[in-house]
Amino acid sequence: MAAGLVPFFLMVLVQLAYAGMNITSKLAIQSGMNPLILVAYRQLFATVAIAPFAYWLEWNTLPRMTKPLMLRILISSVTGVTGNQILFFVGLKYSTATIACALTNLLPAFTFVLAFIFRQEKLKIRKRAGLAKVFGTTLCVSGALLLSFYHGKTIGLGKSSIHWRYAEEMEGTSSSGKASMLIGPLALIGSTLIWAAWFIIQTDISKKFPAPYTSTGLMCFLASFQCVVIALCFDHSASAWSLHNPMRLSSALYAGIICTGLAYCLMSWTIERKGPLYVSVFTPLQLVLTAILSWALLREKLYVGTAIGSLLIVLGLYSVLWGKSEEVNEKDGTEVTVKEATKDNEKDPKNDMELQSYVPSKGNHRVIT
Repeated sequence: MAAGLVPFFLMVLVQLAYAGMNITSKLAIQSGMNPLILVAYRQLFATVAIAPFAYWLEWNTLPRMTKPLMLRILISSVTGVTGNQILFFVGLKYSTATIACALTNLLPAFTFVLAFIFRQEKLKIRKRAGLAKVFGTTLCVSGALLLSFYHGKTIGLGKSSIHWRYAEEMEGTSSSGKASMLIGPLALIGSTLIWAAWFIIQTDISKKFPAPYTSTGLMCFLASFQCVVIALCFDHSASAWSLHNPMRLSSALYAGIICTGLAYCLMSWTIERKGPLYVSVFTPLQLVLTAILSWALLREKLYVGTAIGSLLIVLGLYSVLWGKSEEVNEKDGTEVTVKEATKDNEKDPKNDMELQSYVPSKGNHRVIT
């Protein structure tokens, strides 16, 4: 019983860590830190944090590195790290931590759409699983549009009794205006779309280079150079890169070491024992925690449009995840049935024609022997 609760508490801890990153990053940006510089520091600290795990856990079993594979890792770093995180932090600058967290939940829906376009997924609209994924994707997109273009009235939650002096000093320094409120959500949607494209690319890398810590370390290392160059193009003054401000330093260290290095290790450990779907189910918890922390610490206002849009996104997320789960269970059941039929055929050669009539002629199903 206790062993079964360990993955649960670890995933709650990971979501709490990501919620904290949304708050600290928002405060660092409000203090005047360029979001591009924050991303650059995050990659530098993340590389240092992941390198020891890659060396201790994978150095002796490291697969052979080839030029085509290195090119894929480079493309993966451009999409999954540099493009994704730059757009995310720029979007965070021009929106709120709650909106940023809510739009991140579009990831499963966008991944499904791109996987269908690149023929890694099948629509299967006549089955419950396919219908659930299409319905969930529609809900997610609807929620994102509502959240981005409609705010409505403020929901009266009262005022928080927590007084964080630093947050109070930063209050009122964030960007405002209709243009800024539109730039933020659009940048966040673009970030999630690029992240979904990274999942498509990473699928091929994971098959040819089964060393997750090393590949992640390489991506962060390459992204460090990319992000530093991009940030220098926009701001190369020494004061902008200074980490003398405690919030800037703690935010960069926290995002790189805790939310990339430690969180990745905890999620990898949990995926190995519980599967990827188990980890994905905890994602909406980050939205709830971020909303609570934003209200308590940053005194952010919650709007009707934000609440309804976030709810639609969460419902759509679970619909997509349920459809994917049903699809996986159906595939596993097919493989088990084929395995049993194969064993029966080995015992009785007369069953050969029966087995041939069962196995699909297109060869899309993997036969386990």
